[in-house]
Amino acid sequence: MAAGAQQPPQQAPAPSPTPQNSRALVATQGTATFTTTRQLVVEDVIVKDKDGNPVKGLKASDFVVTEDGKPQNIDVFQYESLETEPTEQTPQPRQLQQRPAVAEAAAASTPAPAADAVKPATRNDIAPEKPGDVKYQDRRLLVMFFDMTSMPIQDQMRAQTAAQKFIKTQMTASDLMAIMTFSSDVKVVEDFTDDRDVLLKDVKGLVIGEGSGMDETTSDDSAADSGAAFQQDDTEFNIFNTDRQLDALATAVKKLASLNEKKALVYFASGMTRNGFDNQAELQATINAAIRANVAFYPIDARGLVAQAPLGDATKGSPGSQAMYSGSSARAGTSDFQAQQETLFTLASDTGGKVLLDDNELSNGIVQAQKDILSYYIVGYYTSNDKLDGKFRRIKIILKNESATAKLDYRQGYYAGREFGKTSGEDKERQLAEALMLGDPVTDLTVDLEVDYFRLAKDRYFVPVVAKIPGSELAMAQHGGADTAKIDFIGVVKDGAGKTVQNVRDSVDIKLKGETAAQLAKSPIVYDTGFTLAPGQYSVRFLARDNATGKMGTYDAKFTIPDLGTDKQLPISSVVLSSQRTPLSAAVFSAEKDKKLLSANPLVQDGEKLVPSVTRVFNKSQQMYVYLEAYEPTADTTQPIVASVSFYRGKTLAFQTAPLEVTEGLNEKSKALPLRFAVPLAKLVPGRYTCQVSVLQPTAQKFAFWRAQMMLTQ
Repeated sequence: MAAGAQQPPQQAPAPSPTPQNSRALVATQGTATFTTTRQLVVEDVIVKDKDGNPVKGLKASDFVVTEDGKPQNIDVFQYESLETEPTEQTPQPRQLQQRPAVAEAAAASTPAPAADAVKPATRNDIAPEKPGDVKYQDRRLLVMFFDMTSMPIQDQMRAQTAAQKFIKTQMTASDLMAIMTFSSDVKVVEDFTDDRDVLLKDVKGLVIGEGSGMDETTSDDSAADSGAAFQQDDTEFNIFNTDRQLDALATAVKKLASLNEKKALVYFASGMTRNGFDNQAELQATINAAIRANVAFYPIDARGLVAQAPLGDATKGSPGSQAMYSGSSARAGTSDFQAQQETLFTLASDTGGKVLLDDNELSNGIVQAQKDILSYYIVGYYTSNDKLDGKFRRIKIILKNESATAKLDYRQGYYAGREFGKTSGEDKERQLAEALMLGDPVTDLTVDLEVDYFRLAKDRYFVPVVAKIPGSELAMAQHGGADTAKIDFIGVVKDGAGKTVQNVRDSVDIKLKGETAAQLAKSPIVYDTGFTLAPGQYSVRFLARDNATGKMGTYDAKFTIPDLGTDKQLPISSVVLSSQRTPLSAAVFSAEKDKKLLSANPLVQDGEKLVPSVTRVFNKSQQMYVYLEAYEPTADTTQPIVASVSFYRGKTLAFQTAPLEVTEGLNEKSKALPLRFAVPLAKLVPGRYTCQVSVLQPTAQKFAFWRAQMMLTQ
């Protein structure tokens, strides 16, 4: 896909510069000046002969470029000649080639540094290029990205050693390297340079152990038995960790987007697990951002070649239980490992890169990225289609006189820009509908989602869906002078065959005056709706849009509704953790207009609605409400149930409620027995906890457990 971005227009020199991305009529001393927005599209084209060697010596006139079938004039053309032979000697850093005017201006404006000058304490960043400029002439751009959050200490050391080996012995004279790390945020350690001494110093200066402890853990049959009674693992938080990893990659890609050359990002990580209720839109958005920025991912599994013991190695305890003897533990361990590598493979294959798996020579992954970027042509044009409609535009590039055996490798198209402010109401509605079908999700607006399920009848379940959006991201509308912020919601649920079974469309108006405006910057917006579904596998795509700024956020996920009537253990519903009960009269952010659907919602009791926490972050001053249902499918009368809620901090039991015994209240239709807790949090110290709900049916000797991570703040 091409790198398509809005750029300033090409025009003759004027006394004063025209604003970027503007359409205006300016009257100055009787002279009318027209300015317009034009979109510069840059393609990096590799041309190979029948033997796979780069074809040199072509001119702009040899290429024919069409966009959606319409011929385009080539405005930017450059050949990048790259060397492929490594050299071990340390080259003298050479001045990066720039346009003469740019180099002279930089020399004139930059004073000579004093001998004892102190290096400024500002953060490094990737220096951008001017539109249509080629800053790094005949240079190969490689980025080494160290994800410290996913690698344990031994893998960080292995990645560090591989990077040093490549810099010392495998760099070519054409290579420019940049270094980025991710621990708490994305940091540019070094901009593109060929100074090996500087690069080696940067790599050796990586803080080993930084960000560790956030690596993936599992909760299946391969998990170790820690000896703590029903201790929860980090699975719930790993869902958000994975999104943080993908968001970090997207941030790195955006930093590289202004460079017209091809870029390869070598991603050091110890796998990346997609588990639980994941936002698949985050993965797709990261891949699409890389394609638009002309960045190829080259992930390297820093664990190297792993020989897996069937029941785990000496680094963890025995899994315990019958899973050791049935083979379930070994199968789960293998499946977990392959799932961690599968996401790395997806990142590479969908962006044109390659992944290095099961190889102890990690530097081979960097060499692969180096070899894949051969000599290529930079072909740029200002598109003749000036509509900012956000639609996909297909590009075709051919050679006029070359033989048919010549092979061209380039991005096949790009998404045009979009001007939301000039979009009509009808177009805005169509935009929402199209966003549900496009393979290009957007994550400009943060959206988190929780999907639960409760049994209504043998083959029917109520599925409440709750979306949460940070209020700080909506406060921009107030800065523009608006009195209200309008949020559009649209969602669709599809079954396992891809058929739409339920949908929702709604809008919410939020006042931006008085106390509401003051609270908006620090309070989330919560929206809820609900569906009735049969047991089975489903997928949900939910989209929210700020109607003032046009920012959108997509949430994609798959979920399963189990058939609780056939469960051999004690069947229970989803467990809802909440800190808020809202009167129905005040619950304006809800799509439940149908009174029949509202009456089926088990979260509605006595004229109040229990609002799920979604992110499971609570305050000491609050009460935590816990709600779930236990089911007795074959019972005609209530069988006594005993339940409790426990809070663990590490392996230590921090607090446990008194056992709750329920002896009546069985719903004749759904066979549900409601369980409700109100837990004061004031006695707990702030920090991260494992919340465990234990349910026991003494007469039938059945039990069930539910566990999740939560965070308590002051």
